[in-house]
Amino acid sequence: MNATQELAAFLRTRRERLDPGDLGLPSRRQTRRTPGLRREEVAELAGVSVDYIVRLEQGRGLRPSADVVEALARALRLTPVERAYLFNLAQQRPRDAGKPATVAAPPLARLVADLSPLPAMLVNHRYDILAWNREMTRLLLDFGTLPPSQRNAMWLCLRHPEIRDLYADRERVVREGIAHLRAAWAAYPEDRALTDLIAECMTHDAEFARWWAERDIKVNGRGHKVVRHPDAGVIAVQSEVLMPLQDPDQRLLIFRAADEESQSALDRLCAR
Repeated sequence: MNATQELAAFLRTRRERLDPGDLGLPSRRQTRRTPGLRREEVAELAGVSVDYIVRLEQGRGLRPSADVVEALARALRLTPVERAYLFNLAQQRPRDAGKPATVAAPPLARLVADLSPLPAMLVNHRYDILAWNREMTRLLLDFGTLPPSQRNAMWLCLRHPEIRDLYADRERVVREGIAHLRAAWAAYPEDRALTDLIAECMTHDAEFARWWAERDIKVNGRGHKVVRHPDAGVIAVQSEVLMPLQDPDQRLLIFRAADEESQSALDRLCAR
């Protein structure tokens, strides 16, 4: 398909499916020759010219700006999925693409609990820990005992005394985390909390500052970690990261034992 022609057809179909009465538009005595809204009405709602709407719907090579796409999405009462589709067709990025999740979506929080006995937790793009289950607290740390400002996986790995020395392969874990944060920083340029987190880490950790300057980029979806637990000994785990379609800013992190010895150690740890 041609993206320009699809953009034109998509705008037309969404305009034609709307009921003027549902939008509070005044009724007109004359019979409407076309279903839905008129181009003039869409133009008024979106704050653009009628000629601009005509040219868009005729597929005449226009590439609307992000602001215009947002205005059209509001005028046409698009659903979140339709809005994202319109932005993709226009090859633009939503202004609120950097708006992060700060609390766990309730269905995902329940899923984290239901994943027991697998250690699991929910994080956002900047590694803020939003939800966790009992097994994860046994393996790593009881995050509920920490103030919310410290419930960040990168901050804990760098500055918390228990977590700092927990990973046998700490350098690789931190480097991969930094590479993820750099990708997140580019994807969420208006996230001040993420910028502040990076600045704090660079100020207080020389290794972080040095590795950040290398500009490695990586989004971690699957990995391997070795935990040196003070009570259960060495536990090797495979990690899997899943991104829910409904809440794409939230990431479900699940650990599984990498071998039989690690599984036995994890079982003993969680049984206490």
